[in-house]
Amino acid sequence: MRCLLVDDDRELGRLLSDYLSPHGVSLDHVEDGARALERLAAGVDRYDLVLLDVMLPGMDGFEVCRRIRARFDVPIVMLTARGEDTDRVVGLEIGADDYVPKPFNPRELLARMRAVLRRARPAAGPAAGVPERIDVGDLTLDVPAHRATLAGKELTLTSFEFRVLSALARRAGETVTREELASVVLPRGGRYDPSVDRSLDVHVSHLRHKLGDEAREPRRIRTVRGVGYVLVKPS
Repeated sequence: MRCLLVDDDRELGRLLSDYLSPHGVSLDHVEDGARALERLAAGVDRYDLVLLDVMLPGMDGFEVCRRIRARFDVPIVMLTARGEDTDRVVGLEIGADDYVPKPFNPRELLARMRAVLRRARPAAGPAAGVPERIDVGDLTLDVPAHRATLAGKELTLTSFEFRVLSALARRAGETVTREELASVVLPRGGRYDPSVDRSLDVHVSHLRHKLGDEAREPRRIRTVRGVGYVLVKPS
């Protein structure tokens, strides 16, 4: 695993590098967001994951996350001493894949990093009964490649958005509850809390926009009030 740490704490960088290296993680460390964006721009495929602190000098971690997500499809785990629910929600809403408050156990961090990568890049080959390609009208999903096209045009989706869309597409025409979506895409593996994880609704809103749905009368992803969402299956 090649990982980019964005944190102005040099000692933390040294300690994490010492811990993660024997576990097969190569860690590059930069101390501000501008340098992180430069590193990513230099080679998009170099890094498997970004560890991103919120409290950075100059551009804060939330803004760095927004800029990374606008340009790159690399999983992001936010690291911060700010553990309030509102901060965690903001991080997830703008595209972070997980959120780990400081201080943290390095072993737990490594487990979360691996879990994020498993969700973002499933093991090669489809699981039994899970199609490699899903077609719903003019929408096509190539699951192993994490690629989606609409009427032949490729969609630019974050890993979070792709997982939401694929979960809905596998059951097109059926209502998928928020709890079921949470079990597939949220960092805590299904411990869904509607008061905190409104980030799921925000990502669905982003998906609708990318699918060309009208906000007031969506034709593709419809809300089943109080239950969940359904990806409409063309007749």
